[in-house]
Amino acid sequence: MNATVFDQLQSALQQQGPLAAIDQLCQRLREDREYHALFYALLLRKRHELGVNPVPTGPADELPAELHDPYEEGIRQAAREVGALLLQAGNLPHAWHYFRMIGENAPVKAALDKYEPGDDEDIQPLVQIAYYEGVHPTRGFDWILSRYGLCNAITTVSSSDLSHPKEARDYCIRALVRTLYHDLRHRLAAEIQARWNTPAPGADAPPDTPGIVRQLIQDRDWLFADDAYHVDTSHLSSVVQLSATLDPCLELSMARELCAYGAKLSRRFGTPDDPPFENGYRDLDIYLGILNGEDIEAGLAHFRAKIESYDLQEIGTYPVEVLVNLLLRLNRGPEALELARKYLVGAERQGRQLTCPNLNELCQRLKAYDTLAEVARELNDPVYYLAGLLAARQAASGVTGSVAQPEK
Repeated sequence: MNATVFDQLQSALQQQGPLAAIDQLCQRLREDREYHALFYALLLRKRHELGVNPVPTGPADELPAELHDPYEEGIRQAAREVGALLLQAGNLPHAWHYFRMIGENAPVKAALDKYEPGDDEDIQPLVQIAYYEGVHPTRGFDWILSRYGLCNAITTVSSSDLSHPKEARDYCIRALVRTLYHDLRHRLAAEIQARWNTPAPGADAPPDTPGIVRQLIQDRDWLFADDAYHVDTSHLSSVVQLSATLDPCLELSMARELCAYGAKLSRRFGTPDDPPFENGYRDLDIYLGILNGEDIEAGLAHFRAKIESYDLQEIGTYPVEVLVNLLLRLNRGPEALELARKYLVGAERQGRQLTCPNLNELCQRLKAYDTLAEVARELNDPVYYLAGLLAARQAASGVTGSVAQPEK
């Protein structure tokens, strides 16, 4: 900063007083875009206004108690002003520093939504804010997918913790399914056209038209000759398995088509074949169909029959747990409880960690307190046995809510 500025500040202090000098400093910092210094100048103004030492010699909570709230409000106002100026200047990472300080995401989220990075711009700082810090995870994932590619995007979703809300995670998985589906459709169509020198069926259909991949592979087993494949098979397996968390949607239909494609691949490219998915993509296709509301009863019968054919003592109860979770997702709790009651009591006795709710949790969720007492007795658990009897009695007497008056 020009040395004359210091002389001007001293002159303003002597002739117009402290507040005028501080305001002159703040205005000069705004004009020079010295936004970091402006933040502390604004705090200097607030400290002067409150009549405390203008030089912060300790943490804010060392101020008199009655000044804590107004000083905190001064910090928020300064952070908002500086953050807004940095957003106007297009410096989102530095703006986020100030808005994060005061716990206000909305201005940065709005800026991320509109921001279009340049082709050569390093977008990692934006991805860090948008996706990993959760300010705008869907926007951040769009950048991951478009800039870093499908492989990186799959790894990101697969390794992410559960901090993102379900709608954001579902958005990411749907984007993965669409991307892989479009890549596969394009490559299949190109190979068919190259072989017959004529456009492939459905080649001109809109990108999200369902059924195209299934149409392209129908009666064309030559596409899979000599262990041929058209997309990375590890990507195919990962995306299909990730799609199993989706609710009914167009992308689930696309994932089923990916399964139809995968089922035609050489067995060496199959999915993990642990029960109840020992038939790889064929079993996954049936599972996804159930989730998408297609052939539900036939699909459930398919997995029930598998369970009855297994030696669960040998392979474990995971196939049962899969079906219990599936029934719960279909809001068929009583069927899930009946299945768990039939097959999972032994696992409970052994103290195994289940991938579905245990019997106690299922009974409480469904308010099946008589069953809870029966299961507790079988498991030699007197506490839950008596709790189940009491809960059943309260339910029979019309007591509702989480807090009940004790009986005398």
